[in-house]
Amino acid sequence: MKKTAWIFLIPMLVMVFVFFFAPVVLTVLLSFTNMDYQFKWNFIGLSNFKDIATDFIIPKVISNTLIYTFATLGLFNVGSALLISLLTTSMPDKWGGFFRTLWMLPRLTPSVVYGLLWLWIFDPTEHGLMNFVRIAMGLPPQNWLYKAPMLIIIVANGFVGASMGMLIFTAAIKAIPVDYYRAALIDGASWWMITRRITLPLVKWQVLFVTAYQTLSLLTSFEYILIITNGGPVFRTEVWSLYTYHMAFSNYRFGYGAALSVILVIIGIIFAFAYLKLFNFESLMQKPKVEVD
Repeated sequence: MKKTAWIFLIPMLVMVFVFFFAPVVLTVLLSFTNMDYQFKWNFIGLSNFKDIATDFIIPKVISNTLIYTFATLGLFNVGSALLISLLTTSMPDKWGGFFRTLWMLPRLTPSVVYGLLWLWIFDPTEHGLMNFVRIAMGLPPQNWLYKAPMLIIIVANGFVGASMGMLIFTAAIKAIPVDYYRAALIDGASWWMITRRITLPLVKWQVLFVTAYQTLSLLTSFEYILIITNGGPVFRTEVWSLYTYHMAFSNYRFGYGAALSVILVIIGIIFAFAYLKLFNFESLMQKPKVEVD
């Protein structure tokens, strides 16, 4: 029996080693070198980490990362996702499913196409959608990507990120026994009272999970920022993960980029353990007090 189990486990363990463990080790080793486009392993100790501490752009990158992560998280990935789930589960299934499908379209759209769509919406010329509306109202066009770049990437990422939380929250709401709602309606409870007293307490764990997961996801995401603003203008949307990418693959400072990525992993681990304690996720892993056959 044990031999059979190992036969099935070995392919997975090999994949974990090749695609996870080995790259992690190589990245850590690379962070102690000054490797550039010549690909020479010259070990320089902690010099890269010292350079990060004195890098003049790092405070701006940290500020951008915090604003981008928690604004997108609160407004869209959790806030809007929960609101959409509450509203669409309160209407007939046919219409609820229709509106949820609409919210899934950004996630199903290829990233480049989705990014180009936002570039068209906020195009600084009269051909952009927003400026077309302004001109129709007799107002001059605006350079939106210069005026509010952080807001644009928050909205663009939020429309994609809200869909995951929406699916999880919708499934959790639909799993609540309908008898709870029927009893509340008989007692004369309003929609808001039912939502506050029944729905929200019973989807608490799903909300906490999405909050923790999406925080870690946003800390490392830069795909749409790269497409829409590329960190500009003047580093106003340069987040930590995108700065790591630029250092490694635009400036060819692979060692410095590896050091930045190591710090990002450490930050992610700190957030993970903080959420584990703050949200008391350990209680979900405890053995049940009642034995169920």
